[in-house]
Amino acid sequence: MTTTVNDLTESRAAREFFKTFDSAPTWVASAPGRVNLIGEHTDYNDGFVLPMAIEHRTTIAASLTHDQIVTLHSLTTGDVATFEIDDELKPGQPEWSNYVRGVIAGFQKLKLPVKGFNAVIDSNVPLGSGLSSSAALEVATASLLEAMTGSSLGPVNKALLCQRAEHEFAGVPCGIMDQFISTMGEKDHLLLIDCRSRQGELVPFNDSTLEMLIINTNVRHSLADGEYGKRRAQCEAAAATLNVTALRDATLADLEAAKSKLDPLIYRRARHVIGENDRTLEAAHCLRAGQWERLGTLMYESHASLRDDYEVSCEELDLVVELASNIGLGGGVIGCRMTGGGFGGCAVALVRASEAQAIRKKIGEEYLAKTGKSATLFLSRPGSGAAIIENS
Repeated sequence: MTTTVNDLTESRAAREFFKTFDSAPTWVASAPGRVNLIGEHTDYNDGFVLPMAIEHRTTIAASLTHDQIVTLHSLTTGDVATFEIDDELKPGQPEWSNYVRGVIAGFQKLKLPVKGFNAVIDSNVPLGSGLSSSAALEVATASLLEAMTGSSLGPVNKALLCQRAEHEFAGVPCGIMDQFISTMGEKDHLLLIDCRSRQGELVPFNDSTLEMLIINTNVRHSLADGEYGKRRAQCEAAAATLNVTALRDATLADLEAAKSKLDPLIYRRARHVIGENDRTLEAAHCLRAGQWERLGTLMYESHASLRDDYEVSCEELDLVVELASNIGLGGGVIGCRMTGGGFGGCAVALVRASEAQAIRKKIGEEYLAKTGKSATLFLSRPGSGAAIIENS
């Protein structure tokens, strides 16, 4: 997507680029973070997810240089990364630069040589909150390199290249959701992604009376370390007992029929994944049909399943969902659930726009009173995906 050049002057990254390098940038690329409305821990089970791009974005202002040196100024972290592009680009320091390095390496593998460039990176996607700040940086970088090299990867190939960058250079075995929605998101739409076929279907979210409230608990528990791998192995064990390729291929009836063969813990893990796939597909239907109360019920059911069967919630996330539920439909909250990998991070609530600010204030105040910690809360409609501005 190409935006008008007038927007270039509105970019803090572009202004800082001019101050730093004494010239205007040739391009400004940007890509959004995301929040997942429903469909958690289904991606690595070949299942379904239903994310939306948020209106918070990562932006890169850049121009080519006359050498093979890349210089990255991060306004978010306050530091600078400098490295030379050579035949065997490898991970380095600072760690955040590996998301950029990995995308450059991906272009090199496609025989799309990248030249040196100067860049200023800005972002208002909260770091470490489960809103995919890493994918936003990767996709913004890939969009920038498309413009620099005069190439077009296509949205699926671009998303997959960015996913590989995260695997190989950041060491994070992420699924495809984050990079897909950052690349393919469209304003006023969510994206139903089939993680097996790697196909996405845009689902309209046209009701202007509704918004998403994202509540960042600002906590991250160390329990998350290693738990992702355990859950994945447990799901694989369940699939093997059920004699299916992945839990996506099993029904709840299949699971109940095999219950006596499964360890109770494995059974509960599988029950979450199978039920979550069903909830995600039904949620997409609810969006299309405007069945908001049913959608809210599905969100609460998803959270309960993540808390009880998959055991990836935490005290703070449970509290946020309880506070939202206490406000209820009468106060403008339609549904709420944890979102992301769990053990901290964010919850997402579907709320009435007319009451959104009051809801935001009430949850924030009650969370602080009960935990002694401040949550970060912001509202978002579904935003657009990656964009490039050319200053030509």
